[in-house]
Amino acid sequence: MAISRRKFLGWMGAAGLGATVGKSAHAASNKHFEGYPDSPGVLHDIVRCVGCRSCEAACNSVNQLPPPEQSFKDLTVLDRKRRTDAKTYTVVNRFETESGGNAPIFVKNQCNHCLEPACASACFVHAFTKTKEGAVIYDESVCVGCRYCMIACPFEIPTYEYDKALTPRVMKCTLCHPRLLEGKLPGCVEVCPTEALTFGRREDLLNIARERIRRQPDRYIDQIYGENEMGGTSWLYIAGTPFRELGKREDLGLTPAPALTAGALGAVPIVVGLWPVLLTGIYAVSQRKDKIAREEQSEAIADAVAASKEDAAAELKKVLAMKEKEKETAINMAVKKALEEAAKAQEEEAAKAQEEEAAEPPQDDPESKPTEEDS
Repeated sequence: MAISRRKFLGWMGAAGLGATVGKSAHAASNKHFEGYPDSPGVLHDIVRCVGCRSCEAACNSVNQLPPPEQSFKDLTVLDRKRRTDAKTYTVVNRFETESGGNAPIFVKNQCNHCLEPACASACFVHAFTKTKEGAVIYDESVCVGCRYCMIACPFEIPTYEYDKALTPRVMKCTLCHPRLLEGKLPGCVEVCPTEALTFGRREDLLNIARERIRRQPDRYIDQIYGENEMGGTSWLYIAGTPFRELGKREDLGLTPAPALTAGALGAVPIVVGLWPVLLTGIYAVSQRKDKIAREEQSEAIADAVAASKEDAAAELKKVLAMKEKEKETAINMAVKKALEEAAKAQEEEAAKAQEEEAAEPPQDDPESKPTEEDS
């Protein structure tokens, strides 16, 4: 029974321990699923890979993923080991091993699309499905975000969109399933310039791999990784170096994941019963924390606004006082200048008058002239 995220969260308000214990529920792993052994897959010939990252660029484009921080043509990213994440479905890593003569070896890493997927066996809401096209696909509409798939995957592939608080998804390679339904090749296979990636029926790919190993035993080790590991995968590998030196786990055994998890996940009915109760508590705590955070934020904003108003008022008062002082100073200077100019004009006028008086010729005094009587 598939359930939506909305319906699952709705259970939290209505479900209780007493109402759920004793009811039956079935995990995906309780029914042994043998996969589609004749489904398509991909053979990655590590010997042929040159680390050009064309597959990464094609994957990014086909799946409309966010652009990387560094260009796909920038091969300096190969200086560090990388893994897939919510924005990167496939990565190419470089290895330098003693058995490989310290020559660079390039390995593409992505979801291996197991024949009997561990992610599907651990998912009690059936969010993961193995398809007859070979791909393991994910249905976000039923996912409840438990992330058991991430724990269950032995290859550490599924990643979570932690930066999306409201609508997070589990992200991984889809083997370009929509393209497969249209009769197209996976994006990475289509662009590989050295034919290091081959798409086809799994049995045909195994035959191709065996033939290459038989013809060139000096170039390849006698092992096809993914043929039997964890019950087999749709993504197969051949290489000239032991896989343990190329970051591949060799401790997985041959038993499919469902056979290993069926017993443990037999307790899923109880888990499903307790899950709403647990999430109800988590939700309540989260809501309370959010409420307290909002109140604290509101108080902080109010305090900041009040402090800003006080600072603004003080700054305004300071500016006004400064302007008043500047105005008073300007007036005093203007008055002083006017007085100085008036005094100077007065002095210049007095000096001019003196100069004019000194320049006039002396006049005879009529009283000093002799008269006829005096003669």
